Amino acid sequence: MILVTGAAGALGQLVAQQLAVRDDVVLGTRTPRSAGERRVDFDDPASLDFSGVDTLLLISAGFGEDDVVVARHDAAITAAEKAGVRHIVYTSLSGDGDHLAYALPHRWTERRIRHSNLAWTVLRNGLYAEFLAAIAAPGPDGTITAPLGTGRLAAVAREDLAEVAARVVSAPKQHAGRTYELVGEEALGGTELAAAADGSYEPGSLARARETIAAAGEALPYQVPMLVGTYSAIAAGFLDGTGIEHNALRRLLEREPRSALETYAASVGAAHEGT
Repeated sequence: MILVTGAAGALGQLVAQQLAVRDDVVLGTRTPRSAGERRVDFDDPASLDFSGVDTLLLISAGFGEDDVVVARHDAAITAAEKAGVRHIVYTSLSGDGDHLAYALPHRWTERRIRHSNLAWTVLRNGLYAEFLAAIAAPGPDGTITAPLGTGRLAAVAREDLAEVAARVVSAPKQHAGRTYELVGEEALGGTELAAAADGSYEPGSLARARETIAAAGEALPYQVPMLVGTYSAIAAGFLDGTGIEHNALRRLLEREPRSALETYAASVGAAHEGT
């Protein structure tokens, strides 16, 4: 049996769609609604019932302070060990993301998994093109003011990462003990993004971005430095893909990756239609 955690999230839903043809897949969510779903709440270790599970896809339970995320992942891995899960596949963060504020829980989890009694595979996912559409969206006048400087991001379509995850959990033995870097093949900067959105690019400052994020009131206090740090890492050139020695995305997909630029443009368009 394959169990997919975080099945209610965007990545989890896409993985579930990829695995829909199989009859040995169970989806883990906080609020299960069907027989094919099982309650999996990382904040309630008693709910982590992985009995009968051969392969566990542990989709990172982010959106929390480091200690919270670490505790969630530790509880999941401990439950997997106790239940006799054979193989765990973890969706981590790309190796060039070590400058990001949210890298620590990922690296801690990788180490915890490697020291467990489970067979394992680590999928080091690059930042989503869809996420780029959120943090570098054009304003009402079509101008992108995100503080990306002259930096670029090797963004990757979320759907491609879901397809890779589905392929790996479907044949886990072939990927045992492997850590795969999965980043986009085209690095996108403000100029490219503006052209795709038929707008212009006038990068602002990190200080202005911090003020804007805080003033919007949508980000929790710990998320503000995370977002500003992401801008900073992109602007400094740490996330343009050149720091990745072996990008496994194309090989594991067995085809050309989806265009991150087209994915960005489609996400921006969908957001505008929803407003």
